Amino acid sequence: MTDGARTVCGRREECGGGAVRLGLAEVYNPSMLPTLRPGDQLLLSYGARVRPGDVVVVRHPFQHDLLIVKRAARRRAGGWWVIGDNPGVTNDSREFGVVPDGLVVARALLRLRPPRRGPQAPGRPVASAVASALGWAGSAVRPLRVRSRRSWRLRAR
Repeated sequence: MTDGARTVCGRREECGGGAVRLGLAEVYNPSMLPTLRPGDQLLLSYGARVRPGDVVVVRHPFQHDLLIVKRAARRRAGGWWVIGDNPGVTNDSREFGVVPDGLVVARALLRLRPPRRGPQAPGRPVASAVASALGWAGSAVRPLRVRSRRSWRLRAR
């Protein structure tokens, strides 16, 4: 996961005093499958309020130069208990404990999924290609809302 250097400020020309700071980041590992896949882009809101169930970008507690994407499961003393959506990957609070508030970088607002790049069949009808592109467009941009409150609460225990 990289924290894109591309940061945009909204409502004011400079980032400061109440401006909304947005940025892009790319997902590199499968810890958030099925919600996020490697290659997905995330629209981030820096300094946004985090609530249980939000997808967040945090600095790894033991490697501060490494940014990771996790779900904020619940508040604990000293910070957030974060988990991945993929139960087979344990690089989360089960491994490193509570993430201090100061290591929470941003909250993910949207997932932007790139189109799949498969081999183009010779003689493929244009209508089929258009239908495929429209199908991708309908699922490419998804808000990252809180999933079922019950499912992440059960996993956070």
